[in-house]
Amino acid sequence: MTRKNLVGTALAVLTSGLVLAGCGSDSDSGSGGHDMGSMTGTTSATSNAAAPSGEHNDADITFAQGMIPHHADALTMAKFAQGQTSNAKVLDLASRIEKAQDPEIKTMTDWLKSWGAEVPSTDMPGMDHGSTPMPGMMSQADMDMLKQAKDAAFDKMFLEMMIEHHQGAIDMSKTELQQGSSADAKKLAQQIIDGQQAEITEMQGLLQAGG
Repeated sequence: MTRKNLVGTALAVLTSGLVLAGCGSDSDSGSGGHDMGSMTGTTSATSNAAAPSGEHNDADITFAQGMIPHHADALTMAKFAQGQTSNAKVLDLASRIEKAQDPEIKTMTDWLKSWGAEVPSTDMPGMDHGSTPMPGMMSQADMDMLKQAKDAAFDKMFLEMMIEHHQGAIDMSKTELQQGSSADAKKLAQQIIDGQQAEITEMQGLLQAGG
């Protein structure tokens, strides 16, 4: 009997140990579950923190992607003025266009990068940019004619082409004001409208005065 009692006691201790081990395993598993939940929350928070700041929509992206090559066209035209005309008023206007639009290209490029959107190339100004060119964009033929013009002929062609070009930028900016959601992009659109409308009035006056 004593031997049986010893065996029974040993079995009882062994069984108790297995039960405790099982509980420990459940506890570890539960603890692991909490860790996974915590990790999931951390990943979600990190993902949200990495999202681009500032509200924007597809219209804002379209505006920036269109206006960058549009501005690049204007910069190319403005650079032609040096060496092709001696008209101080035209040269001053071309310089102001460069100083205004070059920084705007950099600003819109930064927006597109922060939004995770494609930044358009500005290496081929004067091209038609596909089957549906943007308003006011000059063709390569237009650019070639302007590049070959000199003095008064250049002044007239430059002013007429830039008026058309500016009007296209104004139309694109009005669309952004109507459809965009980015406060920064809409602010720039209004600046483009105000600045380029004033320059259109100035250029119309130069044309009427014969340059």
